[in-house]
Amino acid sequence: MAPVLRADRVSKSFGPVEVLSDVVLSLDPGEVHAVIGENGAGKSTLMRVLSGHLPPTKGGLVLDGEPVTLSGPVDAEHRGIVLIHQEILLADDLTIAQNLFLGREVRRGPFVDDAAMRRRAAEALAELGSTLAPDTLVRRLSIAERQFVQIARALLVPHRVVIFDEPTAVLTPIEADKLFAVIRRLRASGTAVLYISHRLPEVKAIADRVTVLRDGRLVATREIAGLEPIEMARLMVGRDMSKLYPEKPPLAGGDPVLAVRDARVPGFVDGVSFSLRRGEILGFGGLVGAGRTELFEGLMGLRPFSGAVEVDGRAMRFRDAAQAFAAGVAYVSEDRKGRGLLLGQSLRANLTLAALDRFTRGPIIDVGAEERALSGAIREFDIRARRPDLLASQLSGGNQQKLLLAKIMLLEPRIVIIDEPTRGVDIGTKEQIYRFIAGLSAQGRSVVVISSEMPELIGLCHRVLVMRNGGLAGEVGGADLTEDAIVFLATGVHEDDAARIAAGRSTHGAAPRAGHA
Repeated sequence: MAPVLRADRVSKSFGPVEVLSDVVLSLDPGEVHAVIGENGAGKSTLMRVLSGHLPPTKGGLVLDGEPVTLSGPVDAEHRGIVLIHQEILLADDLTIAQNLFLGREVRRGPFVDDAAMRRRAAEALAELGSTLAPDTLVRRLSIAERQFVQIARALLVPHRVVIFDEPTAVLTPIEADKLFAVIRRLRASGTAVLYISHRLPEVKAIADRVTVLRDGRLVATREIAGLEPIEMARLMVGRDMSKLYPEKPPLAGGDPVLAVRDARVPGFVDGVSFSLRRGEILGFGGLVGAGRTELFEGLMGLRPFSGAVEVDGRAMRFRDAAQAFAAGVAYVSEDRKGRGLLLGQSLRANLTLAALDRFTRGPIIDVGAEERALSGAIREFDIRARRPDLLASQLSGGNQQKLLLAKIMLLEPRIVIIDEPTRGVDIGTKEQIYRFIAGLSAQGRSVVVISSEMPELIGLCHRVLVMRNGGLAGEVGGADLTEDAIVFLATGVHEDDAARIAAGRSTHGAAPRAGHA
């Protein structure tokens, strides 16, 4: 079968820097073709070339056997090539329906037909397994819900090639399953699907073929049959990745360094209590919307909050993040692009912003001290930047995350709260971040990890608290720290099992089998 779309020895340079070199890739009708590689491997650049956002420097594209030059993304869409971006590109102050049809409004005579757009929006969302109301303002949606709206918008136009760029980065496993069902329907209809993901098990589950990029070059294109995630990881990074998670440092005793009682965040969290000990890595699991992020945003003074908070036995109430920082409590937001970094500013400015008082002499910023701090952070956190004078937006997602971690660690916190620490980063960077977190624990710092990736919680954390519907559903640790246990508590499925796990009891010392659900 002839490919629908083919990249023919495509190269792409930005000034003197070549980020893609002689890449060949073909997309067949009715195929899911995955592209994997570390951050900075060239995946997103290749996608932008295929979707008309960037012209190739060398080589070209072949559509239906004929060379084609795409004048831009609109031209690509008219030809049936659709890119679903990793970044959320929606208008916050418009409704879901208005966003879905923005720029392509349905009209009845000279007037916009709002009723028709709402009806078609509801149908498009239902196909994705979503029950969102079309009249809901986008600003009221979670990041995961916004991703589903973005996917629905892309699939409203006629499509022959659909490119997914990290579509599950903000989705829970249950939400990802809904997306996979959509992708399988696309494949069955003859659509060619190009799928980019750092989550190698899901690549194994959904793809027919896999292309591996490393440093902008093609490493291999392989059939998925017989190719396991560990081999994919080795091809990506060029080294053995069999031990992804470091050993968990042993826990010291002592009183809690952080104790929270009856925490409430209006509309999100209702009466959550927990404690964190010195050197502990404490996980928070649960479905998107369970209230995990809102709980810690409230604790940090970023949302209305009530409840008792003690740090090292002293009662605290943080009016804002600056007060929390001063008390030794730091928070790394899940939204690194929107809340963590200033993408239009330099690496230096981003690094020192939260600790700026340490780099000032009166009203003057000590630029030399900032540059020395940046050089140290680049070495310590392995931030891969072509030049130190880049903007934060010019870094790959994994390197942005490392910059954000470096920024927070300049505050020298004793308690570090990290929300979705490896969202949208490659497996090599994941390994680095996991070792960084374990290192914090080994130093005696305490860490809270909020994550939607259950293997991450199990591999990193000493114990995991699971939230559901704004409350604490239970705690798992030791032999009970399994995916089954977390799912039971997060979903409330099979309540007797969930209640038993929450109470810390288990049958024969193990969590229930998945079949019990």
